[in-house]
Amino acid sequence: MGYTAVHARWGQLDASLDDLGCGRSWADVHRVKGLELACPECRGRVFARISPHRARHFYHQVRPRDCALANESPEHHLLKLELATAARAAGFRAELEVGNEARTWRADVLVFDRQDRPFMALEAQLSPMTPQDARMRTDRYAGDGVAVCWVAMEKRPWERGVPSLLVAPPRGRRDAWTVRHGMARFTWAAPRTVKTKAAWTHISCSLNEAVQWILQGRVHAHTGPDGTVWWTARSYVQLAIARARLEADAEAVQQAAAAEQRRRAAQERAAATERARLAAEQRRLAAKDRRLAMLEEAHEEQQAEQERLTDFFEHAGIKAGLWPAFMQLVRSTAGKDVVCGAQSPAHGNGLLFYSRPRPGAAFQPAGVVCPDPSALARWPADLTILVPGRAWLLRIEEAAQSPLKVAVLDPVTKHCVFERVGPRTAPLT
Repeated sequence: MGYTAVHARWGQLDASLDDLGCGRSWADVHRVKGLELACPECRGRVFARISPHRARHFYHQVRPRDCALANESPEHHLLKLELATAARAAGFRAELEVGNEARTWRADVLVFDRQDRPFMALEAQLSPMTPQDARMRTDRYAGDGVAVCWVAMEKRPWERGVPSLLVAPPRGRRDAWTVRHGMARFTWAAPRTVKTKAAWTHISCSLNEAVQWILQGRVHAHTGPDGTVWWTARSYVQLAIARARLEADAEAVQQAAAAEQRRRAAQERAAATERARLAAEQRRLAAKDRRLAMLEEAHEEQQAEQERLTDFFEHAGIKAGLWPAFMQLVRSTAGKDVVCGAQSPAHGNGLLFYSRPRPGAAFQPAGVVCPDPSALARWPADLTILVPGRAWLLRIEEAAQSPLKVAVLDPVTKHCVFERVGPRTAPLT
């Protein structure tokens, strides 16, 4: 059933209007024999009647399967009439079941502005519809400069993506249709700071109030950050924008503080790295200075040692420059702590060497370097004779009167051998 019909001479009739929208009365069409009325949708013949709820409408004598108006549910029928009544109560001209010339859409209720131009469609959408279909049909209206509000009685998957209202029918005859979802306000607790609670909250109102606010422009469709669409006043949107700006400013301050903290931390790390580098450099320079001091001290000690041993070098025929190499051979051969003493007249003016078996023990005489061969008559058997080459070894061999142990340490070739010389020369064991 539908609220509109077409007469060949009167034009379109609207059962929800007292004059049927064409200057005729209900009596001119209700139970009038021979009256030819057609459905504006399928062009099939329709008749006027009154429902048990006293709602005037037109019906098909034989319901066609492909006619949307003929197959509307009673709930859809009542909601569509309620939307038209609410629009008219708000002071606007509203027509039921009006389509555009291209027949790409047909509005349940088409509302006209003060210049009699269509600007809003109120759609009672009770049948299933996908979110894609809802968006596509909304765009079709927008192509003709018409906004749309979809009205449903149950939650639908499309209601969040297009301007819509979720309504409930009246419980009693004196009750009104109410809006359960789709109208929202932005609440921000005082004092309005970033720390006080703020949120969009849905409000309940009558369907008449909602339609009035929408048509009068007191509310408009607003799309939230998550893509949800609802009707709200511009003042609430401005309040939400102010809150968002305050949050953005606070976040920017936090980000700037965090960035400054990171910058300072990076500076501190760089400073710590530089301090560590400087400390390492200072340690390196100090170590270098210590090494230089040690080298200088060793050089001074070496010079002092060489000056001390000047007479010995002349006695032994050793060049002073070869003495460090000779001493290195001595220490390597002994394998113990070795110190160089003074020339000993008792040992043929040879240079005494002392060694100790372990750290902390007393140094004991261990050898003599280049003793005069004439002093070998009563040579201690436990003292090793050290000579810097074969020439000295031959001199020791010629003068030996008892078995002697001789270490030949050549500072030029850095070669060391032990020899047994004397009347009973035996291999060194």
